[in-house]
Amino acid sequence: MGRRKPKESLVVFRSICDTYLPAKTSPGEILDLFPMEEQIGGSDERWKGSLENITEMASNLDSLQKLLLKKAVFVEEDTFARASLVSEQARTIKVLEQRVQTLERELDAAITAAAHARSEKRQAESSQKAAESRAQEVTKELENTTKVFKLHMEELRGMQEQISKRDNEIKLLEAIIQTLGGKERLGKSGVNG
Repeated sequence: MGRRKPKESLVVFRSICDTYLPAKTSPGEILDLFPMEEQIGGSDERWKGSLENITEMASNLDSLQKLLLKKAVFVEEDTFARASLVSEQARTIKVLEQRVQTLERELDAAITAAAHARSEKRQAESSQKAAESRAQEVTKELENTTKVFKLHMEELRGMQEQISKRDNEIKLLEAIIQTLGGKERLGKSGVNG
């Protein structure tokens, strides 16, 4: 079942109008066709408004018919079907192009995010290397400090040993001095006595 051509639609509509309204019917003649308020007891204004609407519709129909006859292009059924298919394909292509653009934007965003993540990873690795290097420096410093501390401890032990030896020597000398001093006193007291 094919689509009805515009010209056929106009012909059908025009034939309906011609059936109910004679050709070249003026608005005044149209008003005469309908009973007035006095005859049916209705509102005169309402009828006049309705008739004006019908007259305007007839005028619009004539204008439309002239426009369609002037501008319309009539094609065969196959040509119309092909044109419809091409139009549908064009819409599909447009939708696909928009989808491709969306995907391209998403891809660009993902690439940017990946580059940002790589940059952050490099910074983290650099910070980690700096921290490891600092830890090694601190460890070496601590080892050096420990070595220096051991050397100082050995020196202190050596000095303590020397002090202890000298202390013992001093005590020995004091004992000798006391012993010699005691003999001298004895000798003096024996000489005096």
